[in-house]
Amino acid sequence: MSIWGKVIGGAAGFAMGGPLGALLGALAGHAVDGYRTTEQTPRGADDQGRPDQTQTIAFTVGVIVLSAKMAKADGVVHRVEIDAFKRIFHVPDHELRNVGRLFDAAKRDSAGFESYARQLAQMFQDRPEVLEELLAGLFHIAVADDIVHLAELNFLRRVAEIFGFPPDEFEQVWRQHGTRVEGESAPADDPYAILGVSPDADMATIKSAYRKLVRENHPDALIAKGLPQEFIDLAQEKMSALNAAYERIEKERRG
Repeated sequence: MSIWGKVIGGAAGFAMGGPLGALLGALAGHAVDGYRTTEQTPRGADDQGRPDQTQTIAFTVGVIVLSAKMAKADGVVHRVEIDAFKRIFHVPDHELRNVGRLFDAAKRDSAGFESYARQLAQMFQDRPEVLEELLAGLFHIAVADDIVHLAELNFLRRVAEIFGFPPDEFEQVWRQHGTRVEGESAPADDPYAILGVSPDADMATIKSAYRKLVRENHPDALIAKGLPQEFIDLAQEKMSALNAAYERIEKERRG
């Protein structure tokens, strides 16, 4: 069964618990009680070291649900945002209806997005890079229409806060996407901000920060942490931004 069949399956809701599990259970026609996390596998792996499927599903469902909530915050779901979502996830045609059901259910759900974000923050509390990729996926969808609306930016900033990212790390993710905010000029194309270093840092410090980011975003590292393949592909775009930022700094320092 593909991950999409598992996402909509009732068993996923029972295994996951919390608001994400309750939403899945409602779609599958089951009641899901309690707030269960996979504490017995805190690093997101089974007893053989493989990524925990429940947490992989939670990651995927989290992006769908938070995307729906973000669309609701903006007030309008743009076609390009839907297309961006489909590009990220490569949803099979036969599963589009089920994914659409989940998106629509989340959009109509009266529960605030904070409860879903908190569950994801707890599930991945020991793997902030997974939460960062989730935030990056939301950014990718938000910028599909070439601009981030203020309501979307406030939504993303609040999600980042719940995930435990300080303002400078949120700024770093924002700049990596080069996004323009409604009513404001585009953020400066600052390679130092993209790498999360000070312009006054020496080259050794910059190189160390760059290499750390590359290690954290290497496809093998992300696969081992249970991210779906679709987000491995998306991370390649981030790698391109990191490489370009470092090469620009090197060139400026040599010049």
